[in-house]
Amino acid sequence: MTTARQAPATEHRLTGLEADNLLAFLALLGLLRALEATDRAREAADRLHPRACWSLDEPPLRPVLRLTHPLSQDEVSTEAARGIGILAEAHDFGGREKLDYNSNDARSLLKSATTRDRADLLAALMTDAAIKDSDKPHTSPIDPTPFCLMSGQGRQLFLERISRVPKESTPKLQGRSRKAAPLTEITCLSDTLFRAWHRTDPTTASFRWDPEEDVRYALMAGNPTDDAYKLGTQHGANRLAAIGLAALTLAPETRAGRVRPTLPGGAWKDGFSFAWPVWRDPASLSAIRVLLGHPDLREPGGLSHLGVEHVFAAQRISVGKFMNFTRARLIGTPDDPS
Repeated sequence: MTTARQAPATEHRLTGLEADNLLAFLALLGLLRALEATDRAREAADRLHPRACWSLDEPPLRPVLRLTHPLSQDEVSTEAARGIGILAEAHDFGGREKLDYNSNDARSLLKSATTRDRADLLAALMTDAAIKDSDKPHTSPIDPTPFCLMSGQGRQLFLERISRVPKESTPKLQGRSRKAAPLTEITCLSDTLFRAWHRTDPTTASFRWDPEEDVRYALMAGNPTDDAYKLGTQHGANRLAAIGLAALTLAPETRAGRVRPTLPGGAWKDGFSFAWPVWRDPASLSAIRVLLGHPDLREPGGLSHLGVEHVFAAQRISVGKFMNFTRARLIGTPDDPS
């Protein structure tokens, strides 16, 4: 008997990717990038041409993957794993752990990119025109992507993680988890894409893009740093999101007399927020990037003529010495971060 997981299909509902979770949206971008990477090695007639849309008529709201050739869920995850492997080759920074290049070093690094994958990644992480101290244009660190939420707090280092996480096919098991059934790369990705997240991976390094990582003393029965209260992460989601970040190219803009980085979907109002659309018709990654960069993205109904039904926005916040993103709200509703 063929199960839904094993049955090949050209349409797959991505049950694990919640519409209001930034990590999930970045994972969706990563899935499309990974599948496009595997398409590059195929004959034209065999390419999958991945597209995504949203289940607007089938609650709860989730993205839907569309392909030109039928694949089972495990085959989709296998192709995604292959694509991550291809793209992860660009995630090499020679052991550097912090995203704190100065302007000259950033410019040299950007100019050194010899592949499109490498250029996309670097351009999503930095622009040499945006630096933190304009009085020291050549020695001051760059102002990096607003998605960089860690620079050493609690020994969390962003560049080290963006280099390492995509290359880790499965979480490293520790303690009691070593006795559990061994996980596979395909299982981890399938659990991320096609099933509700349980965040059971205790060792995966995350990027603090999941709103569930916003753990505060006032909301806990005990100390949130104690092991009993620590929440695990979703391994496959962090791998896909690390790959998906490269779809969000930075550009310099002048704000309050300073050159600062901006990116498609991003806005600075009472801090940084990131908005993403929910659209009806299947769209390629390139089309999604166009929607993200549209000047009317945050206008209620501004992109309805392009099939956009809703827009979510998540706010970047500081919680003590740590940073997180909130769960996204629909733009146009009370307390939305637009």
